[in-house]
Amino acid sequence: METVKLYQQDAFLQTFSAQVLRCEAQGKNWQIVLDQTAFYPEGGGQPADQGAITGANTTVRVLDVHERGAEIHHLCDGPLPVGQTVTGQVDWARRFDHMQQHSGEHIVSGLICGTYHCDNVGFHLGADSVIIDFNTELTWEQVLQIEAAANRYVWEDHTLEVLYPDAAQLAQLPYRSKKELEGQVRITHFPGADMCACCGTHVAHSGQVGLVKFLSCQKFREGVRLELLCGGRAHRYLSQSWEQNRQVGQLLSVQHHNTYEAVCRLHQELQNTKLRVAQLEESWFQVIAQQHQDAGDVLLIQPEMSSDSLRRLCDAVAQTCGGRCAAFSGENGRYKYAIIHPSHDIRELVKELNTTLQGRGGGRDGFAQGSIQTTEEEIRAFFEHI
Repeated sequence: METVKLYQQDAFLQTFSAQVLRCEAQGKNWQIVLDQTAFYPEGGGQPADQGAITGANTTVRVLDVHERGAEIHHLCDGPLPVGQTVTGQVDWARRFDHMQQHSGEHIVSGLICGTYHCDNVGFHLGADSVIIDFNTELTWEQVLQIEAAANRYVWEDHTLEVLYPDAAQLAQLPYRSKKELEGQVRITHFPGADMCACCGTHVAHSGQVGLVKFLSCQKFREGVRLELLCGGRAHRYLSQSWEQNRQVGQLLSVQHHNTYEAVCRLHQELQNTKLRVAQLEESWFQVIAQQHQDAGDVLLIQPEMSSDSLRRLCDAVAQTCGGRCAAFSGENGRYKYAIIHPSHDIRELVKELNTTLQGRGGGRDGFAQGSIQTTEEEIRAFFEHI
């Protein structure tokens, strides 16, 4: 028996009555088939609805929904009696979020395809954002122009049209589709923006999308991959970005519209400081190297420093000591190491070091770098017995 798809008749239907046609165990859950449903099944890049179904004596959660031939299968966390009349309750916050994302995707895809004569070749409505793929290259400036046009369209509050054309009518319509279609085709039409074959749920008016905001544009295969937020997701994202920017401005003692310039100044100051530190380190390393002139094998244990600084210190000492330099930096049982012994094979030494002192790392041509989890006493004891 075919399940009546109430979600296609009214995407805003949140509560409905239905009769249980079949209930079958599936692992720890149950597959329930109703004679009609407002729960949208996963498909076309849009996730399934969730919610609850309430019978005479129990309520089960709807975890997932899939279309199987003419039937809609509801994966639930409990059974319901066959033949019983039940009430379904769609998780409206989730559904409306999906409607906003999906409708916004239609609007921007229609505008992009119409403007740049390309195709939408991929769509995924994820838990965090919407991903759309196009088979043409776009610059970020072009994407932002589409974003501005899409938001103007949203605010003009155009009415969505849903069409069920016959074959002759369908042949005359300039609709978008990713594949060849058979049987009755459902067309969603945002006049002036998009006409697309789609079975998903959408808002009734473009104004209900609220807002569209692109997050990124990356090269993907022969075109681009865009990341998009719409409606409530876009508002939350921009609100969080605003609050973060406000806090940054407060930390830097500047107005929110001046944070970029302040961060640029801070970045330049940091680069200058790093350069000065590197110069001072180099002088310090040369002093230590001279202190170990012709000392043979040298073991150095220093306070915490970067891996690059540790390597440069080890290299400076290895050039003067005439033997092997093993340099360690860190504290509290965690150390980085660099070992240099020019023209010597130190692979066995490093292997034994890693095994004995819970380390990882390696190298070649007389140089090795890595980290260990041990104490200073254990490091010194290791090198005393090799």
